[in-house]
Amino acid sequence: MADTSTPQPVVNDGIDYWNSQPATYNGVLGGFGNGSLPRIDALGSRQLLMYLMPELCTTSAPVLDGRVTSDVLLHLVHDVVLVEPVEIFIQEAIKRGQESANGSVSDPALKVWKGIQDKSKSVTFLQGQGTLQAFNPTRSADGVKTLGRVGYVPEVDDSESLFDVIWCQWCLGHLSDADLVEFFKRCKTGLRDPENGLIVVKENLCSDTDDGEPLTVFDESDSSLTRSDLAWKKAFEDAGLTLLYEQTQLGFPVGLFEVKMYALR
Repeated sequence: MADTSTPQPVVNDGIDYWNSQPATYNGVLGGFGNGSLPRIDALGSRQLLMYLMPELCTTSAPVLDGRVTSDVLLHLVHDVVLVEPVEIFIQEAIKRGQESANGSVSDPALKVWKGIQDKSKSVTFLQGQGTLQAFNPTRSADGVKTLGRVGYVPEVDDSESLFDVIWCQWCLGHLSDADLVEFFKRCKTGLRDPENGLIVVKENLCSDTDDGEPLTVFDESDSSLTRSDLAWKKAFEDAGLTLLYEQTQLGFPVGLFEVKMYALR
């Protein structure tokens, strides 16, 4: 996929980096969490899902999420599984979920999670040992712990349920090229309905090379890769995924990487 001379991410280096950042919107968004970016990001994501899967607004749909539970998914679906390897982030998510179950949050800048207090919706918290290298959406992998659940708890155990949507945002840069392809293959088997489920990837893009070839750029500060549009599409193809729709996120501040959303199955 990429030039073999490109360094590949080191899992523990990436986790160490994010453990050093505040567990806030500003921390996870590189200093842009206090402006319009979080709202614009969430709006673009919601519009994408509503366009591609309007039935999510009226049916219960298990969704696997890497980051955007409160601002996107709980507005559209009933059941979210949140996966987070970074200790401070997963603990903050659990705290917000538990506070939402009680009807209030300690940070006045944040809102309670929709549907948690009245138990009409549900969030399950999983912590992986590593980034997503070991995680299997069929939940058969070792090294993934279930840390709790807020909202409704079904009468029948649904811990082995598959997913209608698998949402991956601003996390896949911590996977090497080989691990990324294998993760996508596992995601494909994790869809409950292979004919109608979706895998959504929302990530930063660098430019392709001047001669139109895929490019990946390594960031030493957080041990991650930024991939070009063709590099992402090569990974999708190598994993056997079909690209159904793609859209650039508009409205972000000038000077940031282009952000693109891809819908696949």
